[in-house]
Amino acid sequence: MTQAALRIVVAEDEAVIRMDLVETLREEGYEVVAEASDGVSAVDAIRSRRPDVALVDIAMPALDGIEVTRQVSDEAAVVVVTAFGQRERIGQAREAGAMAYLVKPVTRDDLIPAIEMAWSGWITLKDLRGQVVASEAAAERAEQRLAERRQVERAKGILGESLGMSEDAAYRWLRQAAMDARRSLADVAQEVIDSSGGNASPK
Repeated sequence: MTQAALRIVVAEDEAVIRMDLVETLREEGYEVVAEASDGVSAVDAIRSRRPDVALVDIAMPALDGIEVTRQVSDEAAVVVVTAFGQRERIGQAREAGAMAYLVKPVTRDDLIPAIEMAWSGWITLKDLRGQVVASEAAAERAEQRLAERRQVERAKGILGESLGMSEDAAYRWLRQAAMDARRSLADVAQEVIDSSGGNASPK
């Protein structure tokens, strides 16, 4: 996404500072999609307008910027804005999910890099989380396939013991039964295991 395409919500309770930030962002080609003067309306604006970046003042009425960040950091890249005497809260903001921070008074030279850094970092983090979820899903599928394979092997053993079938014959029987019943091979195998009382040891 290009710089000009980034959509931003500005949450700042001091009207003059908020107007200044909005004006600077628009002059730089960003699209300011909403403004908020308190934490509750900030959360509402971020969730309804779905911006790329949220510029959030730490000290706001109704809901402070830390809590706003905690609630929306999965939905937008958050840049927190703090007064000089609030530096100790930057760590709290980062723990809540903030991707960057600015200290008042905010200058144009500081604002733009913070916006870009936050957006880039958030996208990277989102991609990494997606990869982790995909890996976990793949591992679950592999574990499921292994469990199903064990079911089939166990059912083959039961059929071999009870009906004197060879492994190949038992497998063909299971496969044909699954096709006839339009069920999965694992389901038919589990039915064989259940009907035997589950006493046969797996092969």
